[in-house]
Amino acid sequence: MLLTLNPALAQNYKSASQKIRVMSETWLLQNAYCVKCGNVLIKTTNNTKVEDFYCSKCNEQFELKTGKDIGNQITDGAYSAMIEKIQNNTVPNFFYLNYSPESYNINNLIAIPKHYFTQNLIIKRKPLSNNAKRAGWIGCNINISNIPESGKLYIIKNGIIAQKNKIITNFNKMLFLTKEKEYSRSWLIDIIKCIESLNKKYFTLEEAYCFENYLKERHPLNNNIRPKIRQQLQILRDKGYIGFIKRGQYKIL
Repeated sequence: MLLTLNPALAQNYKSASQKIRVMSETWLLQNAYCVKCGNVLIKTTNNTKVEDFYCSKCNEQFELKTGKDIGNQITDGAYSAMIEKIQNNTVPNFFYLNYSPESYNINNLIAIPKHYFTQNLIIKRKPLSNNAKRAGWIGCNINISNIPESGKLYIIKNGIIAQKNKIITNFNKMLFLTKEKEYSRSWLIDIIKCIESLNKKYFTLEEAYCFENYLKERHPLNNNIRPKIRQQLQILRDKGYIGFIKRGQYKIL
């Protein structure tokens, strides 16, 4: 896998955003792969609402975002299109490519599986001003800080390439989330994030209860947070994400 973008591909473009788009899309087609089955990717037709690429074998869809830095938010396209995709359960998987502008070296490539996307991750931006070419258009940002680490698959991390089979395995073992409706999925994702933040393989129910206030902020309409925590832990146990040791004690599988 080559870890450098090719500036020669963008010589005929003037806009900086167009240049990086051409370079990053070409790089992805030549070097990346479908994180579900490992097959090659194909470019979609231009001006598709959300997705940029699809897998030639399993037809998984992907959108590529590129940036100089990895922050808590990723700038995305139209707010309404993204919300519609989430509501219809047709949101694509995301690639986020991070590069150095001076050298065009690729530092990180993160795949964010579609099953981690819920509406509360999408932040609506202010409409464009009346003087703008697309006056009134509303874009959005994706708040990736609320995505668990298991939902951020580092294909490349700090210039180091991960094993392909490990990425594919990690993608597929969480596919049970796709079978959940958005409300249930958002709860499971939040509980997973809480468990991961403990940074330990073994944890107790009391430790999970420590996130009660955080979960109340995330789900203000729910007045029974502790019973909900127990319910979600039961679901995660049934799905094989965590294991039950004894009363009130669990381990991450």
